[in-house]
Amino acid sequence: RAAGCAGRSFGWARAVGEIEGGEGRRGERRRALRARMAYTRRMSAMDLFRFNSVNLDSLTETYNLCFYFQYLGTWPSYQRVVESAHGRVMAYMIGKTEGEGEQWHGHVSAVTVSPEFRRLGLAAGLMRFLDATADAVDKCYFVDLFVRVSNTVAIDMYRRLGYIVYRTIVGYYSGEEDAYDMRKALSHDVHRKSVVPITRPVHPSELYLTM
Repeated sequence: RAAGCAGRSFGWARAVGEIEGGEGRRGERRRALRARMAYTRRMSAMDLFRFNSVNLDSLTETYNLCFYFQYLGTWPSYQRVVESAHGRVMAYMIGKTEGEGEQWHGHVSAVTVSPEFRRLGLAAGLMRFLDATADAVDKCYFVDLFVRVSNTVAIDMYRRLGYIVYRTIVGYYSGEEDAYDMRKALSHDVHRKSVVPITRPVHPSELYLTM
């Protein structure tokens, strides 16, 4: 079961292979060691007071406490934290399940990594965990997420994980920037109907009409 991955090292994230050049062999070994010493666990309410440094990233959406508490209480298995051996929050993810019938799917509401712990494969590891949980445990048809069109680093990572741009949401971010709705079909979507792209731009008011 996917939930059995909780507490395991992120060594399987192939951190060494994801490290780009420029730091030298010593830097690569140090970063790889950091990844091997990290572990993932279920998020707790106390973590909400510990990940301020992670949320300093301008691309990370910060929500009110009621939002996080709803996720913790309703979809506890999808709320994950990556923690260092010294108890530092390195990364986290919040997600959920929603929809009905063939629209039953997992959703990634946020996945983010603290700046000093990037390029270790932590975000990709969290995404793989959610994909596996949505597929094997909750029998979802697909997983989706929204990402700023300007966030090319994240978009590239999602593509490598098998996500496609399903549609473009005009002015999704406060009317100032468009978003890509990216999707990944899971094993229950045998005919991959969930990832047939909508080519025309979609407005936020249409989201639930075009699911």
